[in-house]
Amino acid sequence: MVGSSHEAMHRIFQKDPALLTRALQQVLQIPFPEPHDFAGMNVDLTEIEPIERRVDTLLRAETDEGAYLLVVESQGKPDERKRGSWPYYLSYLYEKYRCEPVLIVVTQNSATARWAAEPIHLGVRGCPSLTVRPFVLGPDNVPVIAKASEAERDVPLAVLSAMTHGRGRQAPAILESLAAALRTIDRDSAAVFVQFVDSCLADTQARKMWRDMMTAIQYFWRHPLAEEVREEGREEGREEGRAEALAEVTLRILRVRDIDVPDDVRARVEACTDLDQLVRWSERAVRATSAADLFTVD
Repeated sequence: MVGSSHEAMHRIFQKDPALLTRALQQVLQIPFPEPHDFAGMNVDLTEIEPIERRVDTLLRAETDEGAYLLVVESQGKPDERKRGSWPYYLSYLYEKYRCEPVLIVVTQNSATARWAAEPIHLGVRGCPSLTVRPFVLGPDNVPVIAKASEAERDVPLAVLSAMTHGRGRQAPAILESLAAALRTIDRDSAAVFVQFVDSCLADTQARKMWRDMMTAIQYFWRHPLAEEVREEGREEGREEGRAEALAEVTLRILRVRDIDVPDDVRARVEACTDLDQLVRWSERAVRATSAADLFTVD
């Protein structure tokens, strides 16, 4: 079970290694060759000396041009110690495996992304013996995927989008689009992606909205995170519980988007027991400009 955003931000690439090369090619415009095979590798870079060094995720990508070692580091904030450890990681891996190492840093913070992208120069000032240029994936270049059609085309990238951008006014559209896309993949993969997103949502309202969505569409019920939800709703019927959850999701989306909800609208939504109708209202809430738009025929 993923317990933190730090873990989720790099473990998503363990779940779908091809997402990492797509991000390099499409987001960062790096001409990385197309891999035909991936293999997870031991992340422990500790030497005989009692100095422990571990990368977050390490993958071996086999391409027609040879093998690459993809080093993924999840970074929550600037850490000047990394200016020394990252060059060490790359040098150590090259010496050990004789494969080209590639450093990718993933972060949810724009300031951290700018810091991480700064080249690391070691040696004479202006004429370094070693320069490391990390590739960075963060809020300023990971695409915002807020349409279900886009999310369905690349579900792992939509998950990364939600993990990176799942806060503020754009969160409802991103999370709603991803929720729709999760219906198109197998339930086991969906459950893993649900946990990744849940771990990265620092905004309390966004996390509550996400959990309500997942409960309503039943992906969440197979996941360990759902235990607290099951405890709260164990005495309720399944259909009644789903209706209440969908109604709360709809109203929460409007609140997060700073749309005023009159009492009559709230009462109508909360009184509804038609699950299909509630799903339509929750989808309209993402695009609505007023609460009355929920009841406008598409």
